Amino acid sequence: MTATEAGTGAGAGPGAGDGANWAPGDHILWRYRGNGDGRQVHICRPVTVVQDTGELLAVWMASGTECVKPVLADGTQVHAEPLATRYTRPRTTVRSRWFGSGVLKLARPGDPWSVWLFWDRGWVFRNWYVNLEEPRTRWAGGVDSQDHFLDISVHPDRSWEWLDEDEFAEAQRVGLMDPATAGRVRKAGLAAVEVIRAWGAPFRDGWEHWRPDPRWTVPVLPDDWDRTPARTPS
Repeated sequence: MTATEAGTGAGAGPGAGDGANWAPGDHILWRYRGNGDGRQVHICRPVTVVQDTGELLAVWMASGTECVKPVLADGTQVHAEPLATRYTRPRTTVRSRWFGSGVLKLARPGDPWSVWLFWDRGWVFRNWYVNLEEPRTRWAGGVDSQDHFLDISVHPDRSWEWLDEDEFAEAQRVGLMDPATAGRVRKAGLAAVEVIRAWGAPFRDGWEHWRPDPRWTVPVLPDDWDRTPARTPS
């Protein structure tokens, strides 16, 4: 199914668990566990389901969405901290709102990356962003993953570039990622580059022309946003 075929659903229903698909308009959580011990959720973003099939999960994070993000224990923003101490100083989490343009996130089951689409004001398409990450685990309330630091930016003219290679190297240096995992991540990145060069899905599918249903409401961040799923469907 392509962007032009995706349904638009009017309401926000309960999330589907136990292997069922979510319906367009459902609200779910898109979460990332922290690196290192990998158990605690440190990023949580309520999103609206655009499409959920055996081939693709597409979700929309609207501007103004209340999210959870990591900060340093003293309140310093993570990317304001020098790289040498960015991953070694104590952290906590805070609630904050996503005030940029909305973000469309696309993920194929089993892929060790997701593809995000960004727009500037007036729906001027900016770029695709390949976020290298652990393949997502589905549960009744959403999907969980772990970020792998390294990313790829893909421009409208189909050119591309690696992003955050310094963070990828630093994460290895401080022990947040072992050599074997780093090797798998780099291999995944090269596989994503091959998809970009071939202009495969989802880049070829016209998602840059997609628009959210104006009837959708902004999902609410639940109080138990960091709850551990009781059971993970296989």
